[in-house]
Amino acid sequence: MAAVVGVDGVVGLAVGGSFVAGEIDEFSDLDLVLAVEPGAWPEILDRRQAIAAELDPSFLAGFTGEHVGEPRLLVCLYGPPLLHVDLKFVSLDDAHERIEDPVILWEVDGCLSAAFARAAPCRPAADPDWIEARFWIWAHYFADKIERGEIFEALDGLAFLRAVALAPLAFHGAGVEATGVRRIEDRLPAVATDLERTVGGVNAASCVAALESAIELYTDLREAATGRSDGEASSVEREVRAYVEELPVRLGLRDRKA
Repeated sequence: MAAVVGVDGVVGLAVGGSFVAGEIDEFSDLDLVLAVEPGAWPEILDRRQAIAAELDPSFLAGFTGEHVGEPRLLVCLYGPPLLHVDLKFVSLDDAHERIEDPVILWEVDGCLSAAFARAAPCRPAADPDWIEARFWIWAHYFADKIERGEIFEALDGLAFLRAVALAPLAFHGAGVEATGVRRIEDRLPAVATDLERTVGGVNAASCVAALESAIELYTDLREAATGRSDGEASSVEREVRAYVEELPVRLGLRDRKA
């Protein structure tokens, strides 16, 4: 912390993530928020790598967080022992926009507390209607990947369905705030067991079975979250269900039903 205090323009330090949730363990990364004076923020952003190295001599490497839509983030590795540290450099003007209330470790004249007091944290929640509007198009797309023989693409697609549709819908139905499939084994063990059926192997037959299981599980989760049943299926759902049902036949894995 002493190193942070010594960085010109940085006026606050907070920690979030698993530390706030009380779930921190030996495998957890460290999520740090560095609050920056608005006038100093552009220069601080340009110096992120140098600042990360100045904070501790064990700094090994870091890269910016555009891959997760957060360019203010610097993803770092320190060590040994190896420690993953996320450093988010946030202007005080924007500090009130957050998904959680991090624990403030240090601040100048209460500036970070005042910023947080401007608005409540807001974590984006799963939207069943948003998922429903996309799920069947995704399912068709991944079915085509299987039929074309792009098995690794299909496996990526199944993982995508778990992270973007199935797990968020399950957490939504359970009233649990979470991101993707993170810690679903601990938070919703029964759903985690169900998700095992959606993990395909490196062959078409296994991927077909996994996609069929993903559709079945989605239907159950959707009904639990919204009360919507199969009897209310849209035209796109009916068409994609029929398309996927014929997939094993087209691949020669199953005879056509009489």
